[in-house]
Order: sequence, then C-alpha cells, then structure tokens
Amino acid sequence: MDLIQFKKLPIIGILRGVGLDRIEPLTKSIISSGLKTIEIAMNTPDAAKVLRKAKKTARGRLSIGAGTVLTMKDLDKALDSGATFIIMPTLVPDVMEYCVKKKIPVFPGALTPQEIYNAWRSGATMVKIFPAKFLGPGYLKEINAPFKNIKLLACGGVTTHNIKSFFQSGASAVAFGASIFKKEWIKRKEFFRIEECIKELIRTFYTA
Repeated sequence: MDLIQFKKLPIIGILRGVGLDRIEPLTKSIISSGLKTIEIAMNTPDAAKVLRKAKKTARGRLSIGAGTVLTMKDLDKALDSGATFIIMPTLVPDVMEYCVKKKIPVFPGALTPQEIYNAWRSGATMVKIFPAKFLGPGYLKEINAPFKNIKLLACGGVTTHNIKSFFQSGASAVAFGASIFKKEWIKRKEFFRIEECIKELIRTFYTA
C-alpha cells in the first residue's frame, strides 16, 4: 500500500461477497471511477481467488488489501494472495504484532475510547472506527478532542451526504461498502451505477 498515494485520496471501497464471475468487470469499473484503494473481505467465498483475480485485473492500478482478518490463518491467506494492507473489525493481537513487525499497513477496528487508544498504541496505521454509521461524525469529533494524534478511519454508513462531515470531524480516511457496492447492482451487472456513485463520492471529497 502506497500511504502517500492513500493520503491524497483517503477512501477505501469494501468488497464483500463478490463472486469470481463478477470481480473482473467490477474491478475495471472501480479503476474507471478513479478510486485507488479497495479491500476484499476474507469471509467472502473463495476470498483468496477473488483477491488474486482483482490484483491481476488491476495490474498495479489499485492498492488491494484484505478485510475481516481475524486469525493468523486469514492473514497468511491474505498475504499469499497479494494483499498489501490488512483491516480488522477489532484488535487481533497476533495479527497486529506480525503486521507491525513486517511493516504492513494495518487498520484494527475499535469503538470505545479505550479500544481506540489500545489499537493505536499497538502500532495501527489508522484505527478503524466501526461501525461509524450508528454514532456518526459527531462521535469522531468527540474522540478527536483528546486523541488528536490518533489517525481515524471512519467505516460504515459513509455517503456523499456525510463524507464531508466525517473529514471535518477528524477522520483521516473513510471506508464505504454496501451503500455503493449494492448486491442487486452487482447481481444485474450494473457496474456503471457503482462507477458513477464512486465518482460522485470522490467529487464530494475533493470539494470538502
């Protein structure tokens, strides 16, 4: 993961449950949208194969990481498949320790002040605030007050309507998933809809 590039466009797309027969055209649409970073959830069926196919399709035009990494087995599978960063819904100590030791960008999930502090102290690249949609930008603003040095990734419920608020409230990055990667669009192969939604999200970010 190119962290300098990520800082320029700090938005991650989360792919979960996308089949092998859909990942190639979806990846092409994501590239066309201008998005630079995606994660593939490791609880996706055939996740390793999906990740490899996305990497092959992207040919270096996307940073592709692995999400929902909960065990060392998940981590090994993700790294063997070419993941360049790791995202977790919570702090998994052995996964965290390995990533920090090997200098692999790692984003553990947390919610409470204590969890956020522990995740950051463990060596997080950023701490994923999850699920952000239930508490909203206001919660990040409150967290940012005592923890100004902690980089926060808002995950869940990010849309064109609130992306500005998340960044204004102290988020260093955001992640979106099913709000744009709608199952019905993927099922019907309406990838152009996804592409347009991502473009709109990116436009909104740049005007923030």
